[in-house]
Amino acid sequence: MAENSSNNIKEFWAEIPRTDEDFLGSIRDWKNIQIAVDDETIWLKGFTDEQAASSEIHQLPNFLLYELRDGLLFKKEALVPSKKMRTALLWMPIDKALRLNFPISNNNYFGISEKVQIRLMESDEEHPVIALLCKIADIKDRIAAIPKFRLEKIEWVVIGDKALFLGIPLLSLPGKTFWLKDNHLLPSGFDFEFKNLSLPLQEKYNKELDGWLLWDEKGNYLSLKKIDFRDLSVSSFRLTEKSREWN
Repeated sequence: MAENSSNNIKEFWAEIPRTDEDFLGSIRDWKNIQIAVDDETIWLKGFTDEQAASSEIHQLPNFLLYELRDGLLFKKEALVPSKKMRTALLWMPIDKALRLNFPISNNNYFGISEKVQIRLMESDEEHPVIALLCKIADIKDRIAAIPKFRLEKIEWVVIGDKALFLGIPLLSLPGKTFWLKDNHLLPSGFDFEFKNLSLPLQEKYNKELDGWLLWDEKGNYLSLKKIDFRDLSVSSFRLTEKSREWN
């Protein structure tokens, strides 16, 4: 008699403390995952084999993954069950149930008081750069020498004592370059530690998609509105420089 192939399909469950709910943002777009809450624990189920072995979940703090067998939950490669399967749970898709509540601190970034505790990591992937952040004092004598047709392709905004230029091709000026990912401006050579956070962060901090989120390597961000950017010209740069001197 042939063996029932359905008996070989593994079903994975997991649990994580409710206090660590914020970290689940990294898997929020795994729409096959179901989530339920029981007292101080968040339960998850529906992982594929690939997801169960992925780095995204193994990097989550206090995350426990189980294999469900005959109503019992076994840790990986364990011969003895850790606990019984929980019943009477109300399950919902993770992308609908999970609310992102990223912790806030009082550190300033370009004078803005809000900071998201998200880590950026060095990346081997190459991406075309689209933005350049320069100290105004370093470039004020060089703007006039740039051909007019190059300036017309660029928008810019002042951020404290710096200028952010946006457009392709970038100007040949000293500064820090950024690449574009889902309306995030990320430092060249860096990406989010948990790449799946990109869209959830936009949904929370740039829901109307009317701006850019500018990040530094430490995971600090600055929200910039697109309406605050203006076309770059020698005259607009000089007028801005003069107004800064008067202030």
